[in-house]
Amino acid sequence: MLNYFYVGLGAALGGGLRYWVSNVVYKFLPTFFPYGTLIVNALGSFILGFLIFYFDQRELLSQNLKLFLTIGFCGGFTTFSTFSFETIKLFQDSEIYLGMLNILLSIILSFLGIYLAYILSKL
Repeated sequence: MLNYFYVGLGAALGGGLRYWVSNVVYKFLPTFFPYGTLIVNALGSFILGFLIFYFDQRELLSQNLKLFLTIGFCGGFTTFSTFSFETIKLFQDSEIYLGMLNILLSIILSFLGIYLAYILSKL
């Protein structure tokens, strides 16, 4: 039962940070494209990759901390459902190019985030 607490607490903190980061991004970038979600997903992928490839492989994370950080924090921080909604909204608004760009960039940058974390964890 305590595992649910760790996951829930991490998700709450990750969700709060996601909201903050998205708002900061939109102070600097235009709102016609979902930059906030894109940046959050790429950053969240990097954080998750680094947690797994560096800390977990070196057994530096307790099981509770791993649950808190990976499923909880990263799960609350990243935004696949928001990504999906924003992409459909772009398509509904006849912004097919932007919708496709969002899909492509989200996939590429998220994979690059994980891969970069993997490479850095080997240093």
